Amino acid sequence: MSTRLRLAQCGLSAGKKARLHRILYKHGLGNGTALFLPYDQGLEHGPRDFFADPIAADPKYIIRLALEGGFNGIAIQIGLAEKFYWDYAGEVPLILKLNGKTDIPSDVSPLSPLHASVEDAVRLGADAVGYTLYVGSPAQEADFAQYRSVRQDAQRLGMPLIVWAYPRGEAIEHKGGKDSFYAVHYAARVASELGADVVKVNFPHPEKRTAVPTAYAEEFSSQEAIDAVVRAANRTMVLISGGGRAGDEVMLEKAQESMSAGATGLIFGRNVWQREHDESLRLVDQLRQVLAKYPTP
Repeated sequence: MSTRLRLAQCGLSAGKKARLHRILYKHGLGNGTALFLPYDQGLEHGPRDFFADPIAADPKYIIRLALEGGFNGIAIQIGLAEKFYWDYAGEVPLILKLNGKTDIPSDVSPLSPLHASVEDAVRLGADAVGYTLYVGSPAQEADFAQYRSVRQDAQRLGMPLIVWAYPRGEAIEHKGGKDSFYAVHYAARVASELGADVVKVNFPHPEKRTAVPTAYAEEFSSQEAIDAVVRAANRTMVLISGGGRAGDEVMLEKAQESMSAGATGLIFGRNVWQREHDESLRLVDQLRQVLAKYPTP
């Protein structure tokens, strides 16, 4: 079992530390671990994601689900935050997503444009902001410049910055794919080096080795891979994504391995709300049982 990063080790400003302390110790289990509910799929994937359970198309239902499930926060886009979050403001922490894109254009040279600001997050009472960074995209020069302005504003205003570090682009697809061990490992390191306070990554798949660099062509267990990903983030807290719908046993095994590796928490969206209400809460309870085994002083 790896050592879990503590807030005191993260080199945070007072404002960032206060907000992250509120997220980690005043909500959820209150034990320093985190479970977040992301709800940016309506923009990123389109309304088709709500076909499995049509009530999930209602943002008020999702925010209430985050409250009922004891989540540490909910990540939503600005339009939904302005129209729906005020019903539950202060009851569940808000992570305001600052950028996003549709999946209509191809991902040959992806860039997620800004549509909100850190100032918007302060105005809405958010406890953190989220930024999607496409690691490996041919558009990385513009992405890094856009990200730099967000990082500077977050530092100035004491707002924790959570980076969705997503490997994307043609070069990534030709080197194992976006969720290969190589790609996820690299993404975690990039987010750390670019000043993220928290990084969100997908669970790595070490079995995806087609055309990867030689160091990643060997056989690694899933535990070895996630251990390395968390280490690559250094003093940046790590959240592991649930990804698309998968079997519950597989998800819970990934959650266990992630927390054993030293991750701060989990961020599960479609795996939670693409199912009936009570079934959603049963899965959340199982995830909370995993987190309860890994308290952080």
